[in-house]
This record gives sequence, C-alpha cells and structure tokens, in this order.
Amino acid sequence: MGVISEFKAFAVKGNVVDMAVGIIIGAAFGKIVSSFVGDVIMPPIGLLIGGVDFSDLAVTLKAAEGTTPAVVMAYGKFIQSIIDFIIVAFAIFMGVKAINRLKREEAVAPTVPPVPTPQEILLAEIRDQLKSLNNKP
Repeated sequence: MGVISEFKAFAVKGNVVDMAVGIIIGAAFGKIVSSFVGDVIMPPIGLLIGGVDFSDLAVTLKAAEGTTPAVVMAYGKFIQSIIDFIIVAFAIFMGVKAINRLKREEAVAPTVPPVPTPQEILLAEIRDQLKSLNNKP
C-alpha cells in the first residue's frame, strides 16, 4: 500500500474528521470565552476591587528610551488568560459529564435478547438430544 493511499485511508476515517471539526469549534469557542471573560466577567471584578482593569496590570522592567518601547511584564493579561482557561475547562468538564451520563443511561437500558435463528434452534435441539443420550447408562 502506497503512502498516498495510506494517507487517504487515514484522512477519511471518521475520527480524524470529527477531531478536525472539534478543533475548529474549539477555536471559535475560545474566542467566545475570551470575549466573555474580558468584556463581561473582568469589568465587574475590576470594579469590585477598586476600578482596576486587569489588562492594564503590568510591571515595567525597563522604561522606554527614545524609540525603544518599554519592557513590561503584563501579569494582568496572564490573570485574564488563567480565568479564560478555568472557564473553558469547566465548560468542557460539564460537557464530558453530560455525555458520560447519557452513555450510562444507554448502558442501563434493557436490551432485548436476539431471537434465535431456525438453525440455532435446530442445533440446540440436537445438543439436548446428544446430552440425553450420553446421560443414559
């Protein structure tokens, strides 16, 4: 099997396509969460702690000199990224928890035993007759 045909077999598998869709949706979801945190969550938190805007929190390591920009450690953006991560992780946790609950409900659902085919019925009768013959002295 050539490399191209192997790649084609790999690329069209359902899991690869599902993973690609998940990555694309995850990237879009990340943008929504970043906007939610930056525009909805952080302003009230900043107001509660004295009107602080987290994105402005930074420590200047070296002041700007002429055309050289200042060197700053923007820890406020880092705090905002941590909050983004926590929200995304919690949302994923809740989604996985819901999926696992659905899977458990499917597993608990009673299953109907398969109806034996005529061949299986005949074979069972033959087996039973052979057992009864072997049990006679």
